[in-house]
Amino acid sequence: MWKIKLEEIIKEKNLYNEQINLGASEVELVKFKKSIKKELQKDLPSEYSNVLKKVNGLEFNGFILYGIDEVFLEKKPNQKIHGLISNNQIWYENEDQEKYLFIGESNISWYVYDTNNERYIELDNPSGREMVVFKELYEMLDKILSDSLL
Repeated sequence: MWKIKLEEIIKEKNLYNEQINLGASEVELVKFKKSIKKELQKDLPSEYSNVLKKVNGLEFNGFILYGIDEVFLEKKPNQKIHGLISNNQIWYENEDQEKYLFIGESNISWYVYDTNNERYIELDNPSGREMVVFKELYEMLDKILSDSLL
């Protein structure tokens, strides 16, 4: 379902002669995964790797999906990428948040992977209170993309 929502976003951006970022290459993903392990002491969930192969970061209607930090990219992206590593380093200034891998954000929410409990969660921004727990990443992405299209 999230791929259908992504196609709707692509169509809307095309109306304004804008393009989303292409998916990441295997070479970019390998470098990125190694750096996440080194910088954040976390593994990138395989589901999120699959998303990055389709779209490397996205910003649309106040919703941001983090992508591969630009230093790891082989070519310039179509739109600005909010890097997953750099944003997580900012959020980790609060030690309580180090249990999460931040995947994206909106004006009122953070979208995270709870690495301790292996679950995807929407957190209230700024309190960090759990709002919604998702069964899988794709369910969370469907919500993010659906909300961005409203």
